[in-house]
Amino acid sequence: MLNVPPQAFPAPGSQQRVAAGGRTKVPLKPGRSLMDWIRLTKSGKDLTGLKGRLIEVTEDELAKHNKKEDCWICIRGLVYNVTPYMEYHPGGEDELMKAAGTDGTDLFDQVHRWVNYESMLKECLVGRMAFKPIAAPKVVVDISSTLHEEKKQLNGMLSERKVLGASARDTTPSYDWFQTDDLITVVIYTKQKDMNAELVIVDCHDKRLRGEIILDDHSYLVEVDLDHEVQDDFAVNIAEKIGKVEIILKKKDHIQWKVLGLPLESHNTLIKRTERGLFYRKCKLVSKTEVTHDTKLFCFMLPRSTHLQVPTGRHVYLKQTIAGTEVVKPYTPLLPFLPLDFKEPSCQDDAHIYLMIKIYSHGLFTQALDHLQIGDDISVSNPEGNFKTSQVQALEDLFLLAAGTGFTPMVKLMNFALTRVDCLRTVKLIFFNKKEDDILWRNQLEQLALRDERFEVQFILSEPAEDWVGKRGKISSSLLSECMKRSKKDSKVLICICGPTAFTEQGVQYLKDLGYSQEEMHTFTE
Repeated sequence: MLNVPPQAFPAPGSQQRVAAGGRTKVPLKPGRSLMDWIRLTKSGKDLTGLKGRLIEVTEDELAKHNKKEDCWICIRGLVYNVTPYMEYHPGGEDELMKAAGTDGTDLFDQVHRWVNYESMLKECLVGRMAFKPIAAPKVVVDISSTLHEEKKQLNGMLSERKVLGASARDTTPSYDWFQTDDLITVVIYTKQKDMNAELVIVDCHDKRLRGEIILDDHSYLVEVDLDHEVQDDFAVNIAEKIGKVEIILKKKDHIQWKVLGLPLESHNTLIKRTERGLFYRKCKLVSKTEVTHDTKLFCFMLPRSTHLQVPTGRHVYLKQTIAGTEVVKPYTPLLPFLPLDFKEPSCQDDAHIYLMIKIYSHGLFTQALDHLQIGDDISVSNPEGNFKTSQVQALEDLFLLAAGTGFTPMVKLMNFALTRVDCLRTVKLIFFNKKEDDILWRNQLEQLALRDERFEVQFILSEPAEDWVGKRGKISSSLLSECMKRSKKDSKVLICICGPTAFTEQGVQYLKDLGYSQEEMHTFTE
């Protein structure tokens, strides 16, 4: 495989290198929208330059196509001519050129892992990479041990398959299963303390069981085609202190199972989360409520066959097929409303996911979302993101800088901080919008500020009406200096930022200018 040094993309100083690695969008020329690209791919035009032929591409041949007017990129062994896509790429031509003439798989995964490139670029497919054959080492197979291993696998016991190597054997998760007349219980021994429901994701549909355990930056997966049918509803029990997870399935037929089922390709693996493909399930739209003139609160119901809780500060991806092309966008779930009292933790709604989404008049994805009818399905991914609530523990001051729907990740974060951080003194939301009628949940925020002396909200408008008596302007060093005051000198502080890329970039720079360290900041980025 060809490889480009990871640090080469995005480029140092590029807008895509904002703090936690968020990505940016650049202004596109008229007629270069996503819908325009979809139309072009369906026009019948030869986008590869090969008149429909698929070829085998050598490393030397790939390397020749490294210019804007002739750009080929390899992703996971498939080569695409992305020349016609250059002007349609939301991240800009320069970012695509970082992988021109090379294997861009690692670079793609850093920025676009959630994008369905097979669908977006299917008409640009040149062919498959031709890799040099590698002589296979001679291996002596111990047939008796192989048969023993298969027997263990069929009986639901852990095989010796270790992704992290023998040195990690003692801490590698394992699984087992047992049965009664009515139940099948799959037990996962995570060997991790402080296991909780947000770290366990289970889907059981059409006889396929998928149980994923999140272990910091790794993922352990149990995935099998079950030997017999089970009922849709199941239970998940977690022994938090010892890290044991039980998935309890109800048999449809009261028969004895000889095996748990057929292990799938990724079964019993422990790998980095970034290497685990996104998993989606169909969720049903159950309500759609207007929040402002252009923003709505969508409520999606999880299937009965899914156990999923989205952790604070994490997002999910929605996937829709639009004009025959799969399109994916990230959104951060929030609470259905702001609790009027932050004295007690809010109840976790395990059955629904709430998303506050701005509907853009020319936005292909959000327009399709807005046209969904109650009862329609949409694909929702597992949670993604790198925010950890441990960043909030022992915190004294929490400042939240939000622009528009960048407010959404702040809702659960406020709730967590105000209910679970004992030493917290101040939570201040500095909320930037264009006009007064753009402010999301204004009344609820003002009520919270009256009820909880630790909470304060500051509204700042960039295009206010003449009678607006609040603060005016855009994010700036002077505004932040005026609005952000520590509760005491040298208090432990965290500043979270979410909004358009330019807003986030400027906010980070202004905070650095004011003397805040990188460790005191967290950016929520796509």
